[in-house]
Amino acid sequence: MINIIGLGYIGLPTALMFAKRGLKVVGTDKNTNLVNLLKEGKLTFEEKGLKEIFEDALSNGIEFTTEYKKTHTYIIAVPTPFIKESKKLDPKYVISAVNNVLDVCEKGAAIIIESTISPGTIDKYIRPEIEKRSYVIGEDIHLLHAPERIIPGNMIYELEHNSRTIGADNFKIGERVKGLYANFCKAEIVVTDIRSAEMSKVVENTYRDINIAFANELAKICRKDNLNIYEIIKIANKHPRVNILEPGPGVGGHCISVDPWFLVGDYPDLTNLILTARKVNDSMPRHVLGRIRDIMRDHDIKDISKVGLYGLAYKENVDDTRESPTLQLLERMDEHLAFGVKVFDPFVKQRIVDHQYMNFEDFLNEIEILVIMVGHNHIKNNLNLIKNKLVLDTKNICRFEGSYKL
Repeated sequence: MINIIGLGYIGLPTALMFAKRGLKVVGTDKNTNLVNLLKEGKLTFEEKGLKEIFEDALSNGIEFTTEYKKTHTYIIAVPTPFIKESKKLDPKYVISAVNNVLDVCEKGAAIIIESTISPGTIDKYIRPEIEKRSYVIGEDIHLLHAPERIIPGNMIYELEHNSRTIGADNFKIGERVKGLYANFCKAEIVVTDIRSAEMSKVVENTYRDINIAFANELAKICRKDNLNIYEIIKIANKHPRVNILEPGPGVGGHCISVDPWFLVGDYPDLTNLILTARKVNDSMPRHVLGRIRDIMRDHDIKDISKVGLYGLAYKENVDDTRESPTLQLLERMDEHLAFGVKVFDPFVKQRIVDHQYMNFEDFLNEIEILVIMVGHNHIKNNLNLIKNKLVLDTKNICRFEGSYKL
């Protein structure tokens, strides 16, 4: 039996994939309401293909509970926030989960941490917790790190087709866990040491953050000199060794916007480029705010309540709002006492901010300036409804004349 701890965006799809393949799976989460919903056959977030594997997993007997189970294999997929002041990982949820596992596990159990952690986390925080109880690591307990590598909106495909990394103290145990993940992962699965596995995941997301920052900095340069950033990127990318990304209103999600800070927090004297990239990307909501101000001045609009932000999610076609650029922009507005801006997102069904609309047409009727923060298919399919608005298109999806860009 596999006991998967944490039934959020990573733990739940992972649990369902194992259960779909016929393995006995128990999913554990401390959130009673979440567990009860899953027991009732109700998903707790939307994701393409998730409903189908949920039904398969239910038919194969997957269980959901708030209790930890006595078994030989645990996968921990709990949140790993970072402390904003120090830019360091807050390991409290992982530490708590490991201790709860140690309360019930069988001798020789494998504890596999999927949560994204900073390099050295297992040595610094997890091994001491195990050693406090006089367990011998490598005999009584086997420690492994298998960082998740999936993105909301394409989770099921990526669980099957993205390569995986298994970090282990003992390569024989690593190969055993590799075989476990091979039940659903069709791509290459690499076995390495734990510290390399920890670092590799953070490096992947830091690489992407730096590339996004380059595009965002170019957007600012081109705005200052009244150049078309999209035309320049299109031309530059015709070079066979150039692949510049498109700029955007900021970076969100729990990976790209968070993981680089782990390196900055742990290696403050060695991360000049990484820190600069983080600052550039974190500055983009403020840049968007400046563009809104420009449009309001150009059209003599003085009432901020005439501005509407389209999109609360951090990326297109998902309901995940973690570290969303729109939420960051709303914080900047709050700092400047700019209250009353309208918000709409077709994927976010619950009210999480003030002045959030649930009906798109009602939202449009109340605004003069529309700021496209997320390129959902919904807005792409309804461009005809916004042509009479002043549009700030931060995602470059509008082709009609008169729309403003970053």
